Amino acid sequence: MRGTIVILSLLLATACKQKETTNPKQVASVEAKTNEQEAVDLEVYDFEGFKAFLNKEDDKTYVINFWATWCAPCVKELPYFEELNANYKDKNLEVILVSLDFPSMYDTKLKPFISAKRLKSKVIALNDPSENKWINQVDSSWSGSIPATIIYNKNERKFFERSFTYETLEQEVKHLK
Repeated sequence: MRGTIVILSLLLATACKQKETTNPKQVASVEAKTNEQEAVDLEVYDFEGFKAFLNKEDDKTYVINFWATWCAPCVKELPYFEELNANYKDKNLEVILVSLDFPSMYDTKLKPFISAKRLKSKVIALNDPSENKWINQVDSSWSGSIPATIIYNKNERKFFERSFTYETLEQEVKHLK
């Protein structure tokens, strides 16, 4: 009986070992993902540094979306912001995705998320624990819940504390342009 257990253990160990080494594509894929994740360059700002993004007075229209990887409605609408960015990148529009993820999540959750979703819009992290001070500076009507979006240009500014579809997002941008 003891001999049978030893032989079974050796067979199982050998079988597991073979599974790990017989798929070089899987190993290469994991390495590529790791390299992509390391390549994500995340800009992190406190609110004082971030304020410059809220008040640009050039000829662009800015779409600033406040979101987090742990917010399901935020994640659901991100493809719409990416589509808007792709469709309007040559039309004087800039999409900025402002992550409110916790700093402890930047390397373990946020950067891998950015890499996996292949986000092309500018992504920055807002790291300022004094949200009770800066939320009203973003917009006096903001309760602090996310998703939240500001769409503005030098002539007009709109604030939204809700989710978007691509159609409603594009409609708001067109009204402002």
